Amino acid sequence: MYAMQYEITVPADYDMNILRARVAAARHVLDDRPGLGLKAYVIRERRVDGSPVNQYAPFYLWNDPGAMSHFLFGGGGFERIIRSFGRPAVLQWTGVASVAGPARGTTPKAASRRLTALPVDPDLGDTGLGLAARIEQECKELEALAQVEGVHTAALAVDPQRWQLLKFVLWADSVPQDNDATEWYEVLHVSSPGLAELPNGRHW
Repeated sequence: MYAMQYEITVPADYDMNILRARVAAARHVLDDRPGLGLKAYVIRERRVDGSPVNQYAPFYLWNDPGAMSHFLFGGGGFERIIRSFGRPAVLQWTGVASVAGPARGTTPKAASRRLTALPVDPDLGDTGLGLAARIEQECKELEALAQVEGVHTAALAVDPQRWQLLKFVLWADSVPQDNDATEWYEVLHVSSPGLAELPNGRHW
């Protein structure tokens, strides 16, 4: 599994209904895309849930890296973003775990993201396994989260260039107020052609 997201920030006075209409018109394009686990069409609106910006920030979980490459570089769909907004930076993370929650059968309305810097290996025993212990703990916490009412899907992934940990969660209705997320999103649509093929649990 590979996680991918790009962020398109629009002006503070931008009419977000334009983005909503854009998604409504094209939201089914990837509903049957081979190799795609899911795409969450998510937005943040300025002054809503603490967001400082207006932003379109679709999030993807890919089962097949070749399908992801075709989407980005092979004329598989990303060119529509380039035509409309220019070419944004694409964030990518290597998948660690994904879990199905009790609300998997619903249509998500909200999402949360937490980005956390992974510190230099804290293992004083000099074994180099401090990172492994941290990831193991995060996986256990993700499995516990999968039992929470309202969770549709939760995923954990790592950017090994910046050593940054990602936790992304789709919620049936709203993000709980006590959630540890750094960003909260409104979900406009979810395309999930390969959702059943996403490994459930840790990916090794």
